[in-house]
Amino acid sequence: MDTRLLLVSHASTAAQRAGRFPDDDPLDARSLAEAEAHAARLRLAIADNAPAFVSPAACARETAAALGLAASVEAGLADLNYGKWQGRRLADLAAEAPQDIAAWTRDPDAAPHGGESFSQLVKRVGEWLEASSDGATDRTSTRPRDVIAVTHAPVLRAAVVYALGAPPDIFPRIEIAPLSMIELRRSPRGWTWWPASH
Repeated sequence: MDTRLLLVSHASTAAQRAGRFPDDDPLDARSLAEAEAHAARLRLAIADNAPAFVSPAACARETAAALGLAASVEAGLADLNYGKWQGRRLADLAAEAPQDIAAWTRDPDAAPHGGESFSQLVKRVGEWLEASSDGATDRTSTRPRDVIAVTHAPVLRAAVVYALGAPPDIFPRIEIAPLSMIELRRSPRGWTWWPASH
């Protein structure tokens, strides 16, 4: 049976709006309202009984709840590990260590922050994608098995890179806004990126 996976980026956080790297930030009232406004759109996009998964981060769990999902926490959906940059403003880091920021934004293997590189994230997300598509039991069904996951923009970027078999250095050219949805499908020929059907 094919797998149809909808990946949703969490609602915006005050930290994002302030240009800070995440630090397990919760949603504020504005973010919760944005997520609740997207709940109906999501219900039209996916089967009622679809398994739902979520990143361990507070913003992702709160987004999933606002979308009406009873989601299981999955460590593989965690945000990129920002190491010592966690909670810091990008503008401050660009002034303090411009060479580190430049390396990180251009080289998918760079992790000058002591956290995770984008290449490492692509590998981790690829492992989660493969595991998420292994749960099909009815191999005679022609209807794809729906799965939904609420996570972070870098994870969605990594999923697109992995699905397309693209080099990780294209990551800065993929933009993912808060509450964006992307659709990936797994068939015998592998993963494909589909136009959003919602």
